[in-house]
Amino acid sequence: MTITEFSKNLLNPDQPLRVHLIGVAGSGMSGLARLLIQMGHRVSGSDRVTSGETERLRDLGLDFSSPHSAKVVNDADAVIYSSAIRESNPALSAALKEEISTFRRAECLAAILQTKAGVIVSGTHGKTTTSSMVAHILRQGESEPCHYVGAEIPVLGSNAEWNEDGEYFVAEGDESDGTLALYCPKHTIVLNVEEEHLDYYTRGIEQIREVFNTLLDQTSGSIVYCRECAEATGLCSVRDHSISYGWEDADWTATDLSEQIGTVSFTVNHKGEELGRVQLGIPGRHNVLNALGAIATATCCGINFSLMNRALGSFAGAKRRFETKHLSKRYRIVDDYGHHPTEVAATLQTARSYGTNRVVVLFQPHRYSRTQKLADEFGKALQAADCVFVTDVYAASEDPIPGVSGQTIIDAIQANGDTKAVFVPDLATAHHAVGNSLEEGDLFLTLGAGNVHEAGNKIIRDLKVAEEIQTETGVTSIKLYEPMARHSTLRIGGPAQFWIEPSEFAQFAETVSFCKARGVPVRIAGRGSNLLIRDGGIRGAVIHPTGGAFTAISVAGDTITAGVGVRFKKVASVARENNIGGFEWMEGIPGNVGGGLRMNAGAMGVETFDQVVSVTFLDEDGEIRIRDKRAIKSFYRNVPELHRNYALQATFVGTPSNLDAIQDKLDESRHHRNTTQPKAASAGCTFKNPEVCGAGQLIDEMGLKETGVGKAEVSLEHGNFIVNRGQAKAADVLALIEKIKARAREERGVELETEVQILGEDEVVF
Repeated sequence: MTITEFSKNLLNPDQPLRVHLIGVAGSGMSGLARLLIQMGHRVSGSDRVTSGETERLRDLGLDFSSPHSAKVVNDADAVIYSSAIRESNPALSAALKEEISTFRRAECLAAILQTKAGVIVSGTHGKTTTSSMVAHILRQGESEPCHYVGAEIPVLGSNAEWNEDGEYFVAEGDESDGTLALYCPKHTIVLNVEEEHLDYYTRGIEQIREVFNTLLDQTSGSIVYCRECAEATGLCSVRDHSISYGWEDADWTATDLSEQIGTVSFTVNHKGEELGRVQLGIPGRHNVLNALGAIATATCCGINFSLMNRALGSFAGAKRRFETKHLSKRYRIVDDYGHHPTEVAATLQTARSYGTNRVVVLFQPHRYSRTQKLADEFGKALQAADCVFVTDVYAASEDPIPGVSGQTIIDAIQANGDTKAVFVPDLATAHHAVGNSLEEGDLFLTLGAGNVHEAGNKIIRDLKVAEEIQTETGVTSIKLYEPMARHSTLRIGGPAQFWIEPSEFAQFAETVSFCKARGVPVRIAGRGSNLLIRDGGIRGAVIHPTGGAFTAISVAGDTITAGVGVRFKKVASVARENNIGGFEWMEGIPGNVGGGLRMNAGAMGVETFDQVVSVTFLDEDGEIRIRDKRAIKSFYRNVPELHRNYALQATFVGTPSNLDAIQDKLDESRHHRNTTQPKAASAGCTFKNPEVCGAGQLIDEMGLKETGVGKAEVSLEHGNFIVNRGQAKAADVLALIEKIKARAREERGVELETEVQILGEDEVVF
């Protein structure tokens, strides 16, 4: 079948066609499937994945299958395939072998378009928004149009719709592969013409002009073009029945613009005559131009201005076109499809109009060829952001180009200005760096034509929880994806999903209660002196008590009461200032009171619970209680009570002493630490001492000092310390621990037990 024959057969209700679509989950192909089903044809489709759209199409009658296979084209009259499908695809290969009529997506759309008075919206940018505007205006004008656009449109209900009685068919014309030349519409809009899709247009702008000229030659009615684009003006202004729009010197103009948050209003003028004021339901100066193009086209279709005005006021935009995904008093998160420098510049101009604290962007370059050829233009456009994170390139079926990656965009940004730019190559974890950087008042924008919005969705998911915690508990300091390497003396660890810093006991209690009620795992972290956090980070909430009651310390006689956030070193210093002896050993412990209590930390023959008088707990039932030391069982490096309950503060007892005696013991503690412990980053003692001898002595006797895995190494100064020699991973430390344990087992028959707490996930799960 030719396209013309296919078009005629589409309108034969007595003989419905059996049509199969390859790649039906894509936005363009799913729209065709919807149209063909509504036209009464038997439609099947296949794809390597399912989606919400394929499920909706199933409800309409689509026979869907996954993955692709040869059998799905059996008895098909026609097979439609997207540009991403290669001849090696089993369904397409079978269709070609069986000589079934095959059509590209645009060829199928052209065949459907021939059955109506077509309105094609063309251009490098803005097609989806403008085509959906035109369709919405015509619908509000009761002309019952058919439409086909490149995204989900809330006000239209779907990306495509067939209406048997409608006169017009509004369609977005894709110029990316030259198929724009297939259409023979009644009216054409030319929004802009730029060098784009240069992987196809190898001769550059001249070849692009040829395709647009063919479309214009085949347009039977009006040609509406944007006078602000020199290329569009050059192509269209010389033709009969051309209608221009722009800021000035055009048939249709917009004046007296007023931008508000989320909307923009302007006065519409036609050939010098003022028609009225329009309030557009979406923001951005570029969308004012799109609206003018839609108004001019709708006028050609016979719609009066008052109906257009009402329609544009209710227009809510397309999915992924400056779409606000999350809005609160603290943050606004927006998603946009922009993937060309002109689109990026327009989107950032709109973002700036919101008057937020900062504009933070996560940009995903689309196609290697575009990244390579337009890198400098991207670098300039992205200067309008305060901070830009760039992922690696979304290939979109292209093969990689050596030397071209997301770093190419970073280099261009840095070459064109001082905007902060960070390369986050892996999209699966890019949200960690971005989410951790966000500040209250920011507008965060995910930008790109690939799947960058997935990172934004993850941030939104967790940001909602964080904001709810703030509201419910009064905790003001909460961060997403805080790197635990910042809070570990070993300087290792992936991110904490929620990093929460309460400063009062009641806040702490309410935070724990909130998390438990919602199934959010809870961990408590102090200074991190005895922690090894795995590289995948910690799922759930990590609560870091700090400030306020948690860092308060007071003296009464020979007792000292300290919050769990107070460092042991500080306790020793306060004891010295008040002539209280017995605390000198704490000077050499790098951790806080909370960690010391939990682990019953010790040094120089003294353990924490040797001096504890009482501990203030948050019990399992959510009550804050004080318990006497006699009610708490403590063991060597283990206090079972504190695995179930949370310590908030403790009271310790010392003995009266004089300053000289205390200072001598403090000096002894410092000397012991400086001469026996490494200065490099460590988590303290790695293993508990076995019965046979000290763990450090055992490791030394086995000759394992300076043994390493990656950047993790057994300290030369003390065999029971594993140190980070720079950028070590938790996986390195864990492998080294297993290596030491295996040697101790094989050579000495000793089962070493870790003293350091090992927390978190091996791989990222959030």
